[in-house]
Amino acid sequence: MLTRLSIRDFAVVAHAALDFGAGMTVISGETGAGKSLLVDALGFLSGARADAGVVRHGAQRAELEAEFDLADAPLARAWLTDAELDEGDTCQLRRTLRADGGSKAWINGRAATIVQLTELARLLVEIHGQHAQQALLVRGQQTDLLDAAARHATLLDAVRNTATRWKQLSEERASLLARGDVADRQQWLQHQLHELQAQPLEPAVLAELDANHRRHAHAASLIAACEAGLTALNGDDALASRVQHLRSGLQREVAHEPRLRDVDALLDSAVIQLDEALALLERIRGDLELDPDALAEIERQLTRVQDLARKHRVPADQLAAHRDALAIELDALADADATLQRLDRAIASAQSDWQHAADALRASRRDCGSTLATAVTLLIAELGMAGGHFDVQLEANAHPIPDPNGSERAEFLVAANPGQPPRPLRKVASGGELSRISLAIEVATQGQDAVPCMIFDEVDAGIGGAVAAAVGAKLRQLGASKQVLCVTHQPQVAAAGHTQYRVSKAAQDGITQSAVLALDSAGRIEEIARMLGGADVSDEARAAAKRLLEQG
Repeated sequence: MLTRLSIRDFAVVAHAALDFGAGMTVISGETGAGKSLLVDALGFLSGARADAGVVRHGAQRAELEAEFDLADAPLARAWLTDAELDEGDTCQLRRTLRADGGSKAWINGRAATIVQLTELARLLVEIHGQHAQQALLVRGQQTDLLDAAARHATLLDAVRNTATRWKQLSEERASLLARGDVADRQQWLQHQLHELQAQPLEPAVLAELDANHRRHAHAASLIAACEAGLTALNGDDALASRVQHLRSGLQREVAHEPRLRDVDALLDSAVIQLDEALALLERIRGDLELDPDALAEIERQLTRVQDLARKHRVPADQLAAHRDALAIELDALADADATLQRLDRAIASAQSDWQHAADALRASRRDCGSTLATAVTLLIAELGMAGGHFDVQLEANAHPIPDPNGSERAEFLVAANPGQPPRPLRKVASGGELSRISLAIEVATQGQDAVPCMIFDEVDAGIGGAVAAAVGAKLRQLGASKQVLCVTHQPQVAAAGHTQYRVSKAAQDGITQSAVLALDSAGRIEEIARMLGGADVSDEARAAAKRLLEQG
């Protein structure tokens, strides 16, 4: 449930803070006062695209903040827990919209992406405005609405899972067939593998081959370097002999300076290291030789590796992996006929499973559609469409392949007047009729939507009198199980609310600003009287307003 909405420097609103409770809250005001700005603010907090035009003139950014009580929002609480953004029993959404067009969002004080904000807000608040009503005309949305009313998520999951399985198997079969003639493919793979297997291609082998090439290619310079080193370490004036001579001199003076003993120990280690270096250098020199034939063979092998890499269009160090992949494919093709038969059986089984799941889903949709049609037909009659009829038609898909959404689509049909045949809602409903049908569907399915807060932005447009009173009654009825916020210009609808805010605008320092005021009982009488009679409120209008409130 939405408990508080705070906006600052948003359009013509410098600052406003509204507290909300359960039931139906009405927001009224003169045309152009900014009533719908509160809905717009919640829209931006629900992830709507940032718009620099909503930042109040002269301000650097608009700031929007909403607080929710999660007691009636278990799905939102679970989402917050999974995202590690939970903060107990409440949730705070915050967003800033900058004058340069940028925006930032926070969830419970921690930075969040717009995608996260949208996902969470969808579980907290549902906005019904002109856009939402237009979405009702889309057939896909109608099917989704019917599924939500039927509450058969398990049946939907079964259809989607079996359709996905069928698609995966069909793609695997298509991939197998796309290889062309299996025998030709096998022959080609065998040829490729033969030339790849003829050359050692493991990365370690290639690295050793490269090292051997460098050693043979630079054999002359390596031999010269080793000879020079051996002369220095093992000649007449060898380094080890000179160090030993130095040690003898120092040892004679140790009695006069004990620290020379440490120097002698270090020189002793140096002598040992020089001896080991000499032994290793002798072994290296022994391994080196000028061998043009060996160098030519190594170069031949390296050229062969590079040729294979170019031919197969992979880096040389990936040739072994490529060879192994071809071997796996060849093994798979060896049993291609059996694999194809196995896939055909699996595809047929998946098709049958999907058909069973789709039949169960269709039966549930048919039952729910009949119930929904009856309920909505009764409700639209109360909402000024007496004699009208609402129906839900299921139309089979044009193609019989497994569809993750089932084997049919829902189409909402309506006959607005007696004696007329039902026709698709998208073809016959006017704006006012669409508003009432949308409200009727919400009332008919109330309690089945997990979203705790519902916002209606002038759903009563184009109606008045008794019809407006009926709309107000239905919104109040909806408020018995949901939190309902309603922006309205109809006094009959306003009188049905449990609480009411008035939005007004005035010029301050030459700048138009909107203000929001919570109304007490007397204030509601004055506001509803204004809605009834205009700017000049008469005693008769006040009396009529009082009667409306008592009836509401």
